[in-house]
Amino acid sequence: MTKLLRSLSGLIEFDCAARWGSFKLAAQELHKTPAAISLQVKQLEEALGFDLFVRHPRHIALTDKGQELAATVRRMLGELRAKVAALQGGDEEKILRLSTTQSLAIKWLVPRLARFTKRYPDIDIRIDSSDRLANMDDGSTDIALRTSDVIPGDPNLLFHDRLVVVYSPSLLAPGQDALTLADLQRFPLLHEETTDTWIKLLRQNNALKGEYNFSRSYTNFAVMVQSAVAGQGVALVSHAIACEDLCKGALKMMHCESAPYERGYRMVISRDKQGMSKIARFCDWLREEAAEMQKGLA
Repeated sequence: MTKLLRSLSGLIEFDCAARWGSFKLAAQELHKTPAAISLQVKQLEEALGFDLFVRHPRHIALTDKGQELAATVRRMLGELRAKVAALQGGDEEKILRLSTTQSLAIKWLVPRLARFTKRYPDIDIRIDSSDRLANMDDGSTDIALRTSDVIPGDPNLLFHDRLVVVYSPSLLAPGQDALTLADLQRFPLLHEETTDTWIKLLRQNNALKGEYNFSRSYTNFAVMVQSAVAGQGVALVSHAIACEDLCKGALKMMHCESAPYERGYRMVISRDKQGMSKIARFCDWLREEAAEMQKGLA
């Protein structure tokens, strides 16, 4: 029979012990004794009806169920602390909570963010970079930037993305200025999970016939871009994720016909935050940055 959790006691101690992997270190952070932390966690385990840790002579390790609960507790405590901080600050307009994918945060948003903070130094940006969908109704997120199918006329569309072929200048032979489609058979073709996008591009350029090496697959555009920068192959990636490295010269773009790609990034705004000036300012700035980026595809 399922046990009801009738008290939240012990969740903070559990979160701290899970982060440190130690009752002793958790006790130092929380200014308690290791015995007190251990007792709180033990009482929580009894209330839950399952073990959270495997206790070894010199360390502790999360059980499988403990790992799942730890991730949930960490997220909930983070949201709670963010809300308390906002209420204590007393000015909701000064804190902007943003959720976006890891790839967009690392390779597109963060490199540009200094320009926004220079323009609006009073706005505190807090970024949750995660590929999981954000909860837009619990107050933890003001704006989310997410990939989606492009819908014509969507007022919240930030930009229509495009897949581009990129490579490191280190792949060029002596005296060679640029790689062409004819060079692709010489290198691994980096792709995100499926080779479908490469096949569409090769078909679009009448280059489907040939022996291509599709041995390297990634689940994350940012990681794939870094692999391309390191010269590990030629990548077919989101232009948005690759554009900073293209601008810096760490990557070069192959000139060829693009394959159809109906994906982009859109802004999702919390219903409770519509009309706030911080939202309007950030969205206007995002559109400026997106327009500037798109010039690289002209």
